[in-house]
Amino acid sequence: MAPPLAAVSSSSPLFSPSSSRPIRRCHAPPPSISFQTRGRSPTAAAAAESSVSTLLEVRGLTASVKETGQQILAGVDLTIREGEVRVGSSWSRRLQFYWRLVIHAIMGKNGSGKSTLTKVLVGHPHYEVTGGTILFKGEDLVDMEPEDRSLAGLFMSFQAPIEIPGVSNFDFLLMAVNARRERSGLPALGPLEFYSVVSPKVDALKMDPKFLDRNVNEGFSGGERKRNEILQLSVIGADLALLDEIDSGLDVDALEDVANAVNGLLTPQNSVLMITHYQRLLDLIKPSYVHIMENGKIIKTGDSSIATQINEGGFKSIALV
Repeated sequence: MAPPLAAVSSSSPLFSPSSSRPIRRCHAPPPSISFQTRGRSPTAAAAAESSVSTLLEVRGLTASVKETGQQILAGVDLTIREGEVRVGSSWSRRLQFYWRLVIHAIMGKNGSGKSTLTKVLVGHPHYEVTGGTILFKGEDLVDMEPEDRSLAGLFMSFQAPIEIPGVSNFDFLLMAVNARRERSGLPALGPLEFYSVVSPKVDALKMDPKFLDRNVNEGFSGGERKRNEILQLSVIGADLALLDEIDSGLDVDALEDVANAVNGLLTPQNSVLMITHYQRLLDLIKPSYVHIMENGKIIKTGDSSIATQINEGGFKSIALV
């Protein structure tokens, strides 16, 4: 279980002012402060927790490869919420509330359906939903185009980011940000104004500013592509970020920079779903929940201790009870 976090600051260089919706500042009280509840019953605590908004609700999701009909997802159930309110016990009639920033991790053997799940969520054209429901902030995603899912607040960092010849990083990011701003009824940013937004984010990721002038991922190393993906997330903003093996191809220093960037992007209004095979990423981005996938289903959910158990004894060490 992740420890309570004191507050989330919008002063971080990775905090994105271009997100699809305004950020509500939710500062949690320090551990020594509690709220007087004046006769409220314990159900007040449950009501506080139930008020947390659900970002993603997946029920009975089945999907197959469109070209061959091969089934990959065989009934996935998954719920992801915004930063959740937790209640700490105290003395008589006093309750203590704090925000917990929510990170979900999916682990599983190769071919278990992890990457396919994220691709289906963002509307990859190679896959077809054959059953179940996907609700994102209460909206049905199944019939939405990929670009509409992105504008609604979904972001996916790909396992193998592709090159986009002829389009510079700067122009790509500016177009993406202004598309999100247009959806939110905000005026478009000009190049000079946008540079003041993107520049500190480049610095925070320890990237060379010249990357902005280069074509998207063209000639980039594996590590540079992964940093570039997180730069896109940092600049564009997202309510739910889907990170598919962002640790692959990164050396130790680069992994730490990327992990710090992801941690800096978390607020009480968003969440992260990340896929990984390795404990080293989970040591840096500590998950609140770990889900184990097998044969196209989530077969077990628990806290970060599951990942530790897998790291020490492999997937065979997980008792499915």
